[in-house]
Formats: sequence, C-alpha cells, structure tokens
Amino acid sequence: MRIVSGLERLGAAEALRRISRREISAEELLRDCLERIEQREPAVQAWEAIDRAPRPTEDSRLRGLPVGVKDLIDTADFPTAYGSAIYRGHRPEADAACVQSLRRTGAVILGKTVTTEFAVYTPGKTKNPHDLSRTPGGSSSGSAAAVADFMVPAALGTQTAGSVIRPASFCGVIGWNRSS
Repeated sequence: MRIVSGLERLGAAEALRRISRREISAEELLRDCLERIEQREPAVQAWEAIDRAPRPTEDSRLRGLPVGVKDLIDTADFPTAYGSAIYRGHRPEADAACVQSLRRTGAVILGKTVTTEFAVYTPGKTKNPHDLSRTPGGSSSGSAAAVADFMVPAALGTQTAGSVIRPASFCGVIGWNRSS
C-alpha cells in the first residue's frame, strides 16, 4: 500500500479549483480517496457499499468529484437498505433526484454511507473518526464521518430532526440543510 499523497484532504471547493487548473486530476483525487477508505474504513465504518472502480470525467461542472450518498437516498447502481436489515439488498429502479443531479453535473458517486435505521431508530455502525469511542451523531453519521475522515470531499445526508447538522457538528465538518 502506498502512502496517501494528501489530495483526499482537499475540501470540495479546493479540489474542484485544482482539477479545473489541471494541478491535479480527478483520477488522482479519486485514487487517494479510495486509499484513505481502505486505510480507515475498518475503524470508522462509514460505508455500506463502495464503488472501487469508478470512472471520473473532468469535462463537467463537478469534474469527477467523489461524493458519498446516505443509504436513505435511492441509487440505481447501489443497494439502498435505509439502514434496515429488512431492506438489505434492495435495488431501487432509479436514482433519487439529488443523485441524478450530481451525476448529470459530473460527480462520481463513490458509494453509500451508513445511516441509522430509517433515519431515526437503531444507530448505525459508524464511529466518530476523531475518537472511535464517541458517537458520530445521528442518522447522517456515515456521511459526516466519511467527510471528516477525508474519505470523500462531500457527501449527501438528509435532515430529519437534526440528522445532518448534528453528525456534522459531532464530526467537526460543515453540514447544512437546503430547504426548497
């Protein structure tokens, strides 16, 4: 295993800036994110499913930016279990609108992040990356932990009674709720 070069530590805005200036490539960023996941996932446990061979494209607005998607949000190419054993292996027929938008603008959906069951009940397996003995927060915990641990520069969550802002604050990253 090689030592990660540090590109995975770039925030989304800086990563996009550097890719657009051709200082780094989307492939390099993606490789470093995947290597960080390989190194840290056994401890943090932020992911339910990962695409280990995605193909980024830089000729788009999001230039191949790797993004995690909460397991509550439908994706056609990954199982969506809503954090529940009763939906394990469930494959939605289509992507949710937010995932469609990310793909259309060039993001790489790197995988599905852990959620609490149905975004409210049984906590997921995810640990707080800053202190593995502490909680990562609420239902978007996998997304917050993946960003906080530099596995991806951005991730989707859902806001169910603090489900984005609480895990973001517990894990030390920015989380916000965009209301329609």
